[in-house]
Amino acid sequence: MKHTGAEIIIRMLEKKGIRIISGIPGSANLPLYKVLHDSNIKHVLARQEQGAGFIAQGMARSTGKAAVCFATSGPGVTNLLTAIADAKIDSVPVVAFTGQVATNMIGTDAFQEIDTYGLTIPITKHNFLARSAAELLEIIPEAFRIAESGRPGPVVIDVPRDVQLQEHTFDEWPCFHEKHNPAAIEKNNPDTLAITINSARRPIILFGGGIIESASEGLLRQLAEKSNIPAASTLRGLGAFAPSHPLYLGMIGMHGTKYANRLIEQADLVIALGFRFGDRATGKLSEFCKNATIIQVDIDKAEIGKIKPAHQHMTADLYIFLESILPLIEENKRTEWIHQVNFTRQQLPYVKAPVNGDVFHPLRIIDEVAAHVPSDTIISTDVGQHQMWVAMKYPFTMPRTFLTSAGLGTMGFGVPAAIGAALANPGRKVVCFSGDGSFLMNMQEMATIAEEQPNLAILLFNNGYLGLVRQQQELFYDGKFIASQFHAIPDFAMIAKGFGIKSFDMAKEENPLYVLSSALRLKEPVFINIPINYSENVYPMVPPGAANKAMIG
Repeated sequence: MKHTGAEIIIRMLEKKGIRIISGIPGSANLPLYKVLHDSNIKHVLARQEQGAGFIAQGMARSTGKAAVCFATSGPGVTNLLTAIADAKIDSVPVVAFTGQVATNMIGTDAFQEIDTYGLTIPITKHNFLARSAAELLEIIPEAFRIAESGRPGPVVIDVPRDVQLQEHTFDEWPCFHEKHNPAAIEKNNPDTLAITINSARRPIILFGGGIIESASEGLLRQLAEKSNIPAASTLRGLGAFAPSHPLYLGMIGMHGTKYANRLIEQADLVIALGFRFGDRATGKLSEFCKNATIIQVDIDKAEIGKIKPAHQHMTADLYIFLESILPLIEENKRTEWIHQVNFTRQQLPYVKAPVNGDVFHPLRIIDEVAAHVPSDTIISTDVGQHQMWVAMKYPFTMPRTFLTSAGLGTMGFGVPAAIGAALANPGRKVVCFSGDGSFLMNMQEMATIAEEQPNLAILLFNNGYLGLVRQQQELFYDGKFIASQFHAIPDFAMIAKGFGIKSFDMAKEENPLYVLSSALRLKEPVFINIPINYSENVYPMVPPGAANKAMIG
């Protein structure tokens, strides 16, 4: 059989089971779009390539499966870079196909030429430059294997225009490789680690996004319950433990719970599972659990001891590790330690309700949302104060229901990621919490929402500021406010209406909470502007560069 490079790409994506592709066409990838026209794959037209990348991320983060986006060469690629870098640091499996100028034009500064391969080396798990249509038959299955196996991550396939048009004759389609995750291969074995865990008097589990990616949240809870070990989460781990679980300490780090941050310093053993010791979680590294033995288990060998030395460690898939170590763990009531944990909770309570009766207080709004949407609702956020309020307050009880830009902290993530999640999960409700600063970053994707009509509600916390910037200027920069206030305040509800999306402005409603609950019941896109007090700060908070025990607020 004979197929062009573009036909090979589209047919291989069909065989992989890809149902949706987000992207924007341009001259360098139009051959792909010609073939896509007659495919059963749905194309979602983003309004900017960064939006296309985040739509793909929303699909991948909510399903755990690799998602695909398309971009053309030059500015199409450079627009996409932020979404690719975001996927790399948060371990999200995205496969991006980018158009490129013809092979004989590469290196000539041709129109819309950019060195995609060179630009994406440091922000991808792997990248490819296809030199012939024949290579695509090997590259595409390998790209998906790399994106989904081990520690997931983004892969870029750059395809020159002439390669898309080139014909290649071959006998059969290649098969896609099975996703492969390594068993335990490094240093200590489960028996050695089990001895350490069983002999500890004050152990704590710290878990991150690796628990979500390995689908091992059930085994994690079994480990904690069998040996009465308290557990704390990073931002990326939220959803693996129900907030009401008696052994769950909540989130650690800069905006974590005071008692979690304090108890970590009292622990004699820290069991780090899929936890990379990021600075927002650890605070001042030299002060972080400095008196504890550290066991670190991670699927990525490069993470072992990269930031904080581990006394014992294994490179392993967390599901395989937990399955193997659970029978070796002894039942232990740990009465004294659990008493200390409960006492610390009482001494350092985590205030979760507004005390001033403000109907528009962010924590009040988050409570209202949680009370009126199903438990499997997917929540996305942008980055800033609203992100931390949601992380601290929303009762996440299921994995892959919290989508947020954790490592890169990308404003503009929330809306397109929510679009992707809604398209990949058509039977579920999706809610996006955003701030006015973040929303303005990728507001153009409201046009995509208007076209696709997903079951999506956008809640805009509107305070006229870059809220987290203003908060830090108030607390740590002598109140010298600059470039953090918006003096031009758009009518966001009117803008949403201009895109053809049903919208509400809570400041103009007689019964705003009733309007909110009614809007959340709609099965169509809805935008809700919520005015909040500009002086409201996110507490508790660890000052930048300080130890976690120095939390304020």
